[in-house]
Amino acid sequence: MIRKFAIKALVVFLSSIFSFVSFPGILTANNNIKELTLKEAIQIATTNNYLIKETIEEQRAALEAEKSATADLLPKLSASYSYMRLKHSPYAVFSYSELPIGPQKVNIGDKDNYGWDVTMTQPLFTGFALITKRKIAQLGVEISKVEHEQAILDITKQVKIAYYRILLAKRLVDVAEEEVRQLEAHAKDAELFYKQELIPRNDVLKSKVALAQAKQKLVKARSDYKIAVSALNNLLGWDISKTISVEDISGFKSQEYHEKELFEKALKDRPELRILRTAIQGAELGIRMARSAYFPNVYLVGRYEQKGEDILAKTNNYTNSHNASIGVEAKWTFFEWGKTRAEVKKTFHQKNALVERLKGIEDSVKLEVRDAIQRLNVAKQNVETAKKALAQAKENYRITNLQYQQQVTTSTEVLDARTYLTQAEVNFYGALYGYMMAEAELARATGRK
Repeated sequence: MIRKFAIKALVVFLSSIFSFVSFPGILTANNNIKELTLKEAIQIATTNNYLIKETIEEQRAALEAEKSATADLLPKLSASYSYMRLKHSPYAVFSYSELPIGPQKVNIGDKDNYGWDVTMTQPLFTGFALITKRKIAQLGVEISKVEHEQAILDITKQVKIAYYRILLAKRLVDVAEEEVRQLEAHAKDAELFYKQELIPRNDVLKSKVALAQAKQKLVKARSDYKIAVSALNNLLGWDISKTISVEDISGFKSQEYHEKELFEKALKDRPELRILRTAIQGAELGIRMARSAYFPNVYLVGRYEQKGEDILAKTNNYTNSHNASIGVEAKWTFFEWGKTRAEVKKTFHQKNALVERLKGIEDSVKLEVRDAIQRLNVAKQNVETAKKALAQAKENYRITNLQYQQQVTTSTEVLDARTYLTQAEVNFYGALYGYMMAEAELARATGRK
């Protein structure tokens, strides 16, 4: 008795937990799949998508590159240790003319020589190379940020289109299912009329052939729906086999767009153009950096060193075992057969190439915006036309089916009417969600989410 009560209590407890917990894309307490909204899908994708993660890592790398370039401006500490054994002890020869003894050899060092030093080097002047390098690294950080924004725009557009394709695929499944249901009913009516000897046998065969074709379309529509769901799952960073359901967006909200304003916005906000403009600034700095090779490099050098005959270089019977020094070191490579001049020209031409590329991409952006606007206008007109055609096709099918029930028309007319209705539904939903996809394309073309 107690055991049964404990099991029942456990079941109730677990049920109460799962009734309060729900996750996107899994079964809720009502055994329904939670509908994923477009906003949620975009948020998930911009967090989980691999392209977004890649740009985040690139941004971190750019920040580290800036730190590295900054470190080159600061003092550097280095240390070295050496050991050398000579075959003979070094000596010096002294001759004393006042004394009757001849030249004398005097040892001035040991055979075993140990030494170590610690050196500090501070750049004083490098022809502005190090400062320029840091500025280029800072531009690299800016570019990485814009590339991250660009990735978000790309993923947002892709998620929108994938989302609308799911909605379209679901509508086409509904159309196919409705067609199968109506053709099944028509086939039954045809069988009944044939038994009553009201229609010939070939009318029954026509209805069955049409039904078989409709079932094939339904199988294809369901397959397309699964592929559309997998595509969205892939963008969200989920398992492509995950079962999800998306919230329907069937409302049609037409907006007016002005080409000139969109051109200005696209040329200002498009990440590709912002990246190129920053890259041109980097190329100008690259010219300055190449010219730095014309100048000498000057460093402040401080050193502490020890030399001796033991491993720690503390014992030295011939000279002082330790010493410290500070000084200025300059290095100037003033002839390299025109290498520096060639490097300057190379970076100059690279900058000009970026300028020309910017001009070309600006023209491409304008063309892309115009193309998106035209496709949006076409989709808008198609929605209105397809909406009217759909209403007419529904009414045509209703009247034709009633006429068939009263045996004042043929089975062929009913099948044709159903074909017209199916095509009208496909056209309408294709135009409706095509308009939404065109809006997503236009938003991306102008640098908007």
